[in-house]
Amino acid sequence: MAVAVVNCYFSVVTSTVKFRSAAQPCFSASLWSSSSCHTLKPVCRSSGASNSRKGDKSRSEKEGVAKKLIGNGDIGSGRGKKGPAQPAAYKPFGTQRKEKKESVVDRKEKQVEARNLQDADFLNAVVKVYCTHTAPDYSLPWQKQRQFTSTGSAFMIGDGKLLTNAHCVEHYTQVKVKRRGDDTKYVAKVLARGVDCDIALLTVESEEFWKGAEPLHFGSLPHLQEAVTVVGYPLGGDTISVTKGVVSRIEVTSYAHGSSDLLGIQIDAAINPGNSGGPAFNDQGECIGVAFQVYRSEEAENIGYVIPTTVVSHFLNDYERNGKYTGFPCLGVMLQKLENPALRACLKVESIEGVLVRRVEPTCDAHNVLKEGDVIVSFDDVHVGCEGTVPFRSNERIAFRYLISQKFAGDVADLGIIRAGEFMKVKAELNPRVHLVPYHIDGGQPSYLIIAGLVFTPLSEPLIDEECDDSIGLKLLAKARYSLARFKGEQIVILSQVLANEVNIGYEDMSNQQVLKLNGTPIKNIRHLAHLVDSCKHKYLVFEFEDNYITVLEREAALASSTSILKDYGIPAERSSDLLEPYIDSVVDGQADQEDLGDSPVSNLEIGFDGLIWA
Repeated sequence: MAVAVVNCYFSVVTSTVKFRSAAQPCFSASLWSSSSCHTLKPVCRSSGASNSRKGDKSRSEKEGVAKKLIGNGDIGSGRGKKGPAQPAAYKPFGTQRKEKKESVVDRKEKQVEARNLQDADFLNAVVKVYCTHTAPDYSLPWQKQRQFTSTGSAFMIGDGKLLTNAHCVEHYTQVKVKRRGDDTKYVAKVLARGVDCDIALLTVESEEFWKGAEPLHFGSLPHLQEAVTVVGYPLGGDTISVTKGVVSRIEVTSYAHGSSDLLGIQIDAAINPGNSGGPAFNDQGECIGVAFQVYRSEEAENIGYVIPTTVVSHFLNDYERNGKYTGFPCLGVMLQKLENPALRACLKVESIEGVLVRRVEPTCDAHNVLKEGDVIVSFDDVHVGCEGTVPFRSNERIAFRYLISQKFAGDVADLGIIRAGEFMKVKAELNPRVHLVPYHIDGGQPSYLIIAGLVFTPLSEPLIDEECDDSIGLKLLAKARYSLARFKGEQIVILSQVLANEVNIGYEDMSNQQVLKLNGTPIKNIRHLAHLVDSCKHKYLVFEFEDNYITVLEREAALASSTSILKDYGIPAERSSDLLEPYIDSVVDGQADQEDLGDSPVSNLEIGFDGLIWA
């Protein structure tokens, strides 16, 4: 997921390299992103090197969302352009004298303010994070890529815990933290990572680290134009950095790392690589959020994003409730706005409100209570406008999915709907979304199964990034973009490559093709495939692939060749450790027979206009 970032001032090498023309916007959901002209990017500083793959394009880059996350290893784009200074000869003499006096006063005020910040206790709660990452090699799933290091920021929240960004410690093998004014680095433990909200919880066992520490206090959601101070350890130096700005906007925004939509605070304070995980303060010294991404564009300047305390509190409460992080829930429906009067009249909606249900995910509870053509007019008795917005604070409105993000996994929502002109109330349980092609791999290492040199693995977004679109093929890309999971646990299993051996002569050139059946049985996921192979009693193993291509192997010869193939290619085992567990089939009959390819994208990032949106 990491990429090399290169510009004329800095150079960082990570695991992959991405190229994009300056005129084309891109949206990077990776830990570190290439410095293009339009990107939303994590803000961390990385160093070291890892195996690079050229030409890979992340899913979000193709979708044209222009934001960059600011994470540990992220260098981002180059220095901002400065306009030419106006010559003094063009200014009246009196104006020059006045400006000179004002500059002296301003300088004194800034010096006083700087001393106040230096003495502020809340700065001592901000620490520097040093992380060593070892990302999986998705093309060779039995091994990992070369390790690399990065730096970011974190802060103390009490009870012996630290808060930082999830992308700062993604694929971590070692995490260390250092307090301000201290030369000692302490080993930290990662307690939880929330990929969708880009938050991670750390702890340090050493009592020495916590001596004299004062945790930060969380403040409420700020208002527009309120002053904000961002503190962290960005590039440009080793000591703590403080930048100031104001709150520019508060709305539901795209979280690049988690490919999710949650409440975010837009600020104009400078946020640079290394600021990720650092706190943002109000004038009272209260933490109002966590710096995590910036918008890079030739048409815009000083657009940074902060995770608000409402999202942070949701993450912490989720962890306290369950002993682990379970994620933000979703309703699992695609909605269309009802601005057009004729459309509302056709649906027998008399008032100017509601959103039209256009698609319902088969894996969500709403699939049992909602139908295509229903109009959602209220959520927990809060009226939903025809543009898909709900009231927010005094005189503001916000996207309807903000209400969903306030719920926890397992909570039940009361929906007011209009169906065929009749108003009714239904209840739907909310749970985290099930992705057919996941953005991130749980546990860090992808599953794999090797049968007679045929390497099978589930399709994932990181694998698509590594292999590039051209080698994956249009059919697999279409399924990744348009297909919904028909049941929990469903995966698209592909033949990644063939390790040449006498037993698989004639199949050596096969790669990145979806396997549909084994001996006539549809394959549900990689665990199911392993179970079918282990329980097979037939003489032959007959694999059916996309495009009506079949591969036939003699079963006993295939099993006998396993040892020599693993030895020749230096592979430790023929399958990943998770496939050694007993297989349990939880699929209800008939679920896998539904049509899976839809006519609309499965992510808000790929929808070309704002008339449709996933909730």
